Amino acid sequence: MLPAFPAGSALPARGLLRLPGVYRPQADTCLLASAVRRAGVPAGVRALDLCTGTGALAIALARAGAETVLAVDLSRRALASARVNAALRRLPVRVRHGDLLAAAAGGPYDVVVTNPPYVPVSPERARPDRRCDAGADGRAVLDPLCEGAPALVAPGGFLLLVQSVMSGVDRSARLLAAAGLRPRVVARAMVPFGPVLSRRTDFLEQSGFVAPRVREEELVVLRADR
Repeated sequence: MLPAFPAGSALPARGLLRLPGVYRPQADTCLLASAVRRAGVPAGVRALDLCTGTGALAIALARAGAETVLAVDLSRRALASARVNAALRRLPVRVRHGDLLAAAAGGPYDVVVTNPPYVPVSPERARPDRRCDAGADGRAVLDPLCEGAPALVAPGGFLLLVQSVMSGVDRSARLLAAAGLRPRVVARAMVPFGPVLSRRTDFLEQSGFVAPRVREEELVVLRADR
């Protein structure tokens, strides 16, 4: 049986600094941090936290035994938050501004964790929120991430990725397998809609992402070994 975590599970690294506009650690962060703790991160490895936000998962990696952690994000406010949060805890976390390409430039890594944007958004939305919005099918970041995994994950290493079922877990697994990794689901959780999904229930229902009147989503953590 896969581990399942209720929405009320404790979030990692309480008391984190979070500048305005930075993604707030929530249920998906909690689920992925729990997967990091259970994964058995070998001592002394090089690790990557892609789409770091506040750095909560970079902190989890460092506490799990990683010798160095690179935290990458497109948001400079996120990087500032992650830098301060790691420094206050005296953990070996460096930050880098950029996307998948910037992360790959420093790789490959023994362990990679990522909580990327995966929320479907209406094409009519004027200003998508890059913290969570990922195109009409929720795959705008997931597809290149899964296809580019070999540039991130060193031989013998692994990737931990969290996403919603509504954005296509099976597709992520197929792309990771096609890229030469061995994916499997290692954790899942049913959580109530947060503010983002609650504001777009009409779009989600009309597009077939959720059934009428359903107001919860399933989150899944994929582990992909190379």
